[in-house]
Amino acid sequence: MGCCGSTQSSKRDWRPLEEHSCTDIPWLLLFILFCIGMGFICGFSIYTGAASRLISGYDSYGNICGQKNAKLEGFENSGLDHTNRKYVFFLDPCNLDLINRKIKSVALCVSQCPHEELKTLSDIQKFAENNGSNLCDYALSPSQYTSNAKASSLCPKLPVPVSAPIPFFHRCTPVNISCYAKFAEALITFVSDNSVLHRLISGVMTSKEIIIGLCFLSLVLSMILMVIIRYISKVLVWILTILVVLGSLGGTGVLWWMYAEHRKSFSEDLPPDQLQVSKDNQQALLIYAIAATVFTVILLLIMLVMRKRVGLTIALFNVAGKVFIHLPLLVFQPFWTFFALLLFWVYWVMVLLFLGTAGDPYTNEQKVVEFKINGPLQYMWWYHVVGLIWISEFILACQQMTIAGAVVTYYFTRNKKDLPFTPILASVNRLILYHLGTVAKGAFIITLVKIPRMILMYIQSQLKGKENACARCMLKSCICCLWCLEKCLTYLNQNAYTATAINSTNFCTSAKDALVILVENALRVATINTVGDFVLFLGKILIVSTTGLAGIMLLNYQRDYTVWVLPLIIVCLFAFLVAHCFLSIYEMVVDVLFLCFAVDTKYNDGSPGKEFYMDKVLMEFVENSRKAMKETGSGAESRELKPMASGTSSA
Repeated sequence: MGCCGSTQSSKRDWRPLEEHSCTDIPWLLLFILFCIGMGFICGFSIYTGAASRLISGYDSYGNICGQKNAKLEGFENSGLDHTNRKYVFFLDPCNLDLINRKIKSVALCVSQCPHEELKTLSDIQKFAENNGSNLCDYALSPSQYTSNAKASSLCPKLPVPVSAPIPFFHRCTPVNISCYAKFAEALITFVSDNSVLHRLISGVMTSKEIIIGLCFLSLVLSMILMVIIRYISKVLVWILTILVVLGSLGGTGVLWWMYAEHRKSFSEDLPPDQLQVSKDNQQALLIYAIAATVFTVILLLIMLVMRKRVGLTIALFNVAGKVFIHLPLLVFQPFWTFFALLLFWVYWVMVLLFLGTAGDPYTNEQKVVEFKINGPLQYMWWYHVVGLIWISEFILACQQMTIAGAVVTYYFTRNKKDLPFTPILASVNRLILYHLGTVAKGAFIITLVKIPRMILMYIQSQLKGKENACARCMLKSCICCLWCLEKCLTYLNQNAYTATAINSTNFCTSAKDALVILVENALRVATINTVGDFVLFLGKILIVSTTGLAGIMLLNYQRDYTVWVLPLIIVCLFAFLVAHCFLSIYEMVVDVLFLCFAVDTKYNDGSPGKEFYMDKVLMEFVENSRKAMKETGSGAESRELKPMASGTSSA
């Protein structure tokens, strides 16, 4: 099951796509057993009635609405028949517990939610007589609503608000009540009693239409950039480089111009609220302008240093562009992965909510029946949290293995006409039949690093302001080290999946082989792969800069009545996430191509029987790289490159 149990040797010739065998079967069995455990947690919560209590709701005596209930020993008013009472009604829905996020109110099962405002006990009595829905405690009959002395405490708080036409999860939800605003105001006060926070939130609410439009713009720009990468990759690098440089210079200039305009139009005669908003906007523009200036200077210096290597990236992007032409479904891979993650996250949240209503009944301090899991089963949520991380990483690893398998199939197929009809589906088929165990093992390794980091981050948040400087420094150092380790392992895992897709070897053997290849080609990794990633990073910056500039121009018209610092930050973050989602696929393709290329040049020399698999454009890229390294005096790198033969197949 572990690395030491591997019987495959890494000292052998790579045989791309010649045979397929199942890898890491013990880990697949372990993952299946773990998923069965996750299913047991879901089944346990459903069997104990937690699902019914969550979906149908239950009253303060432990009775589930909409069904006949069994008697709970020691709990009065339990075991009632609520077959005709399908909805949960709260006597005081505005009695909120902000800390525990609960409604501190008695809940009853009723047959109908109030469809009109009830201002007096007589109105509640008439509603019960006309609709057969008793809104007061079960101990009172409708005839006692106006005569019983305890009616005021056993009936809902007046006035009873109108409920929504469609109850939310069988709960009577008021349509328009002041406690919603009260809850939001209390929450904001609980977070921070700062007028700046209120102005920021006001800016977001006022600019919500612009924020949505700019987010859609970032999505469109990302898709356009993917089309450019696919069809005109030869000129992409130069266009992208020029646009980024011009965009950075132009954006910096516009920010300084807007700052100067704000200072020129600033007036002390404005009302106090508008005066403070104007000062905040002016200060924000100054910060943005300084940050943009520093970023532009650094970017220009990097471009100056790497100008001779920009041409080397064009050939690599050309080959990657051909991959997307032959494998167009790669563009949609993020959507399927996101859809799978979304389905799993919805399932995970639902089971978590089930666990919140599972267990044995008990009476809390408000004399209301609640449910709590006791004994060893109360730690099931830890298992559930581990499942969230491992299965999420498993889904992401399946995406990496699918992309690696498809690109490997493209690279090591000499005649591209012999490619499968859909290489992506063929890669998915190989993944399911042979390599699910490898993916599960790689995902588990990432999980082992993520869980300690999350625990340390939780400890840091709990001890914030209490720990001394030494402890704070040690916590941050450990978190940083674990984060770096996670990134390194993620990169190594991706290359291990590529090696598995090439040779059908288990995870440890593939990781060892991939690491050897990467170490042997360390200079190539630094000069070829990193340059490609840098260009893709420039693409992300271009999308963020364009979206941010459009946001500045649109939000600038709202300077007199809102602060648009937070809306602009939200838009830029969303634009970066969208661009990263699309371009990360291209980044994976470049990484897989590089490892395939390194394996190809190591085990083939162009002689009969050892012909190269690589594309002609990639061969020219190698020649250009060798010449460029000679010009820069890097003899070690030029000696690594073997002579290219002329009889190489092309795409």
